[in-house]
Amino acid sequence: MFDKLEDLVLRYEEVMNLLSEPDVANDNARFRALMKEQSDLAPIVEAYKQYAAHKQNIEDSLALLEDESDEEMRELAKEELNESKAEVERLEQELKILLLPKDPNDDKNVIVEIRAGAGGEEAALFAAEIYRMYVHYVESRGWKVELLEADETGIGGMKNIEFMVKGTGAYSILKYESGVHRVQRVPETESQGRIQTSTCSVAVMPEAEEVDVQIDEKDIRIDVMRASGNGGQCVNTTDSAVRLTHYPTGIVIYSQTEKSQLQNKDKAFALLRAKLYDLEMQKKQDAEAAERRSQIGTGDRAEKIRTYNFPQGRVTDHRINLTLYKLDKIMNGDIQEILDALIAADQAAKLAKMNED
Repeated sequence: MFDKLEDLVLRYEEVMNLLSEPDVANDNARFRALMKEQSDLAPIVEAYKQYAAHKQNIEDSLALLEDESDEEMRELAKEELNESKAEVERLEQELKILLLPKDPNDDKNVIVEIRAGAGGEEAALFAAEIYRMYVHYVESRGWKVELLEADETGIGGMKNIEFMVKGTGAYSILKYESGVHRVQRVPETESQGRIQTSTCSVAVMPEAEEVDVQIDEKDIRIDVMRASGNGGQCVNTTDSAVRLTHYPTGIVIYSQTEKSQLQNKDKAFALLRAKLYDLEMQKKQDAEAAERRSQIGTGDRAEKIRTYNFPQGRVTDHRINLTLYKLDKIMNGDIQEILDALIAADQAAKLAKMNED
């Protein structure tokens, strides 16, 4: 591990020198790539420098204890020795985590798709609440939400919602939300007061650039039509809505949230690219079954991951056996504690696998 760290320090210094060269500054693509590499290496190099400093402190403190006769100085040396030993242990663990193989999609924006599942109208209402939960969370982080498509019901529910989250590292955090979310509560339409169980599925997909996914024009049919449902002046008056049909996969994308046909077309293609890229990712993960099982965030989309129990005010994440009794706050977007626990569990599983290897 330490040989690799020394190599990374040398590479970091090389990158910093390259960034100061005029030729590099004039090459936008290379400059951006080097800035990204510098940003990735900086936390590792900083942690390693702290680690090296504390290792040196340990050596200095031990030497002082060996030569020093003054009791007060010896006590200070012992105190510094204990502090540096604790920091070395902490930083070793931090460095192991920083050196874990990074998901190449982690820094990307994401496209999230929420679909109402079992439970009829109640499932659609729950899907809308899960959407609002994510919107509150995303806004609390200073990220941006862009609605791509929504199939609303008459009483405030949503059968299907697709939206983009724009923010650095969005995929690294939100990828853990993929799976089936279950709600247990008494629906407003239930006159007998019986608790009903409903579900919605969440799919979190990294935004795919054109270089990530090649779409052959022959494989696409593009239809334009008038938008329908709730909307502004352009609804039912202009052919602004766009429907894409991808023949090889059967995927159909419908976009009508914008007034401009061109904007709807761009959104539809962004969603199609994300779905095709996601299919490729799923195939790769299926081929690496053992690796997939060891990771929290890449489980089966049909897996029940979380239950929201309204009568008891609790939320349980079944993957890590975490139960929190603050359902109201969670439904208002306070999900960071859950996400932090999932990230920690994922890192622990990867570290354990790395130690086995």
